[in-house]
Amino acid sequence: MQPAAQVTTKAQAKPSGGRRKPTLFRPRNILLGLGVLAITAGVYWWQAGGAGKSEGTADFLTAVVDRGNIEDSVTAVGNLQPRDYVDVGTQVSGQLRTVHVEVGQQVNQGDLLAEIDPTVYQTRVEADRAQLENLSAQLTQRQAELALAQQQYTRQKNLLAENATSEDSFQNAEKTLRAAEAAVKAVNAQIRQTNSTLRGDEANLGFTKIYAPMSGTVVSQNAKQGQTLNANQSAPIILRIADLSVMTVTTQVSEADVSRLRNGMQAYFTTLGRPERRWRGTLAKINPTPEVVNNVVLYNALFDVENTGGDLMTQMTAQTFFVVAAADNVLRVPVAAFQRPPMRPPGGSQAGGAPAGAQAPDGAMGERRRRDATAPAAAPAGDGTGQRERPRMVQVLKPDGTVEERRIMIGVSDRVNAEVASGLNEGDLVVVGRKPSAGQLKAQQQQQQQNMQRMRPPGML
Repeated sequence: MQPAAQVTTKAQAKPSGGRRKPTLFRPRNILLGLGVLAITAGVYWWQAGGAGKSEGTADFLTAVVDRGNIEDSVTAVGNLQPRDYVDVGTQVSGQLRTVHVEVGQQVNQGDLLAEIDPTVYQTRVEADRAQLENLSAQLTQRQAELALAQQQYTRQKNLLAENATSEDSFQNAEKTLRAAEAAVKAVNAQIRQTNSTLRGDEANLGFTKIYAPMSGTVVSQNAKQGQTLNANQSAPIILRIADLSVMTVTTQVSEADVSRLRNGMQAYFTTLGRPERRWRGTLAKINPTPEVVNNVVLYNALFDVENTGGDLMTQMTAQTFFVVAAADNVLRVPVAAFQRPPMRPPGGSQAGGAPAGAQAPDGAMGERRRRDATAPAAAPAGDGTGQRERPRMVQVLKPDGTVEERRIMIGVSDRVNAEVASGLNEGDLVVVGRKPSAGQLKAQQQQQQQNMQRMRPPGML
């Protein structure tokens, strides 16, 4: 029994003699934990303090007031057509035997373009000439009969004066003379009629050869060689000749914008092939009769432009801009920063903007900005090169982080920027919106992922 007691005593003495302190309460670990806690608190305090001092920097989206060019313009789509052109047709029917030109070829006035088979018209001319020869022979015969009748009439008249002939013989001679004179007149009339027919048939024979009525370029060909043309009801068009040195831009302007256009205003356009180059001209006229396309009323506005170098071609699409007003190297502020001026308090007056630091709720600011952006622009002032100055309210982010509402005056404006006439300086920061929160960003990312999954083809992971 004694060995067992000794073992028990040793087992109880071992824990009491070998117990160690937990590592959590060592001095080094305690100091390390306090340091981490201090750093975390400092970061939290810096973020909280920075947001409190500069709420606009953390929550607002801003834009810098800078200098640049502003252009208020009316945009329309049109196409190019030669100012001077002619559709060359045929006045006679027949087979198009020969075409002497090709599309794109330069021609001069009077050049032979095409020929129609002249066989039918040559036979008509020959028949008319033969008829004229026949009538000429008849005229000779009638003139001979007239001369004989004249002699017989003179003889009978002299005999009647001497009572050597009867009254009946004299009257018959007179009747024969009058009939011979009428026959000569009839033949002369037939000759004139045949001559007229001959001139018409010769003209038709000449029309079988088609000549260029003007100098220019062959831009299109509607009839092919060997094709039969029927000119009885309308003149068939064989080809078109155009002078491409001056082009006319025909644009379709909506009824909402046509009231802003004025004859003589500056305009320019770009083409799809060369969007970096601008061709400029002056608005010549606006057709008073509109075209209705799918219940949309469109007015045609036309202006001419020099085609130096021949880069412009027929039926090109022209993205056209009619300059209503423009300003170069001026202060610019984004249109998205505009707010509607606040209402004056009852019994008070407000000459400028709101007090410094005054801010509007995000929803109200966005609603004011949307209403202002959809408001119609002011009418051009004077000669149309500028616009009347208009008041607007903006929020300016100051260097200390506070937001100040300020009343400014603007001039020329487009859909993106507006000219600052007064109230702002170059380099000022204006508020254009608020940054989305973390929850909004997460929702946007989830929405984008869902859209991508919907667009993914079936069977793809």
